[in-house]
Amino acid sequence: MNPTPTTPPPIDPNRPRIQRLTWSACTDRGHVRPGNEDSFLGVRFDGREIHRLGKHGESDLNTMDAAFAVCDGMGGELAGEFASRVAVEKLSSLMPRAFRQAAQGLDAGHADVLGELVSQIHKALTYLGHSYEECYGMQTTLSLAWFTPHWMYFAHVGDSRIYHLPGDGGPLRQLTQDDTHVGWLLRTGQITPWQARTHPRRSALQKALGAGNQFVEPQLGAVGIEPGDLFLLCTDGLVDGLLDERIAEHLRNDANPTAPEAARRLVDASLAGSGKDNTTGLIIQAH
Repeated sequence: MNPTPTTPPPIDPNRPRIQRLTWSACTDRGHVRPGNEDSFLGVRFDGREIHRLGKHGESDLNTMDAAFAVCDGMGGELAGEFASRVAVEKLSSLMPRAFRQAAQGLDAGHADVLGELVSQIHKALTYLGHSYEECYGMQTTLSLAWFTPHWMYFAHVGDSRIYHLPGDGGPLRQLTQDDTHVGWLLRTGQITPWQARTHPRRSALQKALGAGNQFVEPQLGAVGIEPGDLFLLCTDGLVDGLLDERIAEHLRNDANPTAPEAARRLVDASLAGSGKDNTTGLIIQAH
């Protein structure tokens, strides 16, 4: 996978401006797990206020930015579920400040702002893990996408994923890299994609938020967006049941990929193929 630049080039003044986003989200505990440790978030915000978004809808980008995230929590008892929820709640409180900080600089400032935001979530989870016995060892993945009229800025830690399917018919691209040893083996060509899917340690994380790690360096990047582009944020449960090729087919063949039940259809297709883990999919389309 080619690395995504963290500093985007200057905006072409003739480039189309994204006016609005539509989205569809779904999360399911799967066929095996007794609870759901996944969480997802959608918000629209500026430097003064923030509004939580529902499982589906539409947001105007002319007045406010929008951000979406998925988290996959881990830990004993209910600690994993708590970790993912803490992460999304912390995001809700921090995004207006992040907007103000980014507005003070140029577009290149988003990487620094997102890096600091991830650091604050990591510190909060680490503090809770040290302070409460029932929270000891809790951790979570985080895949966050921040949408402006021209760019999608992202921050990522763990093995949840962000995909981009261009509206011009280009191939599906995984923007994030899996922070696992198996992910590293795949990126370096030491194993095949099929071997990666069946590897016994495919879910062993090298990096996550919380769990006593002193520092966590997130992957940061930016992608220029065009009308018709689709983005998918998902936890590893979804890709356990669907190959990338099947994901691309579902997104392309759905007449309305962000209709209220669109994410439910994608999650159900994954559950039919596996269902061993909690499964979350969040589809966003630019217009």
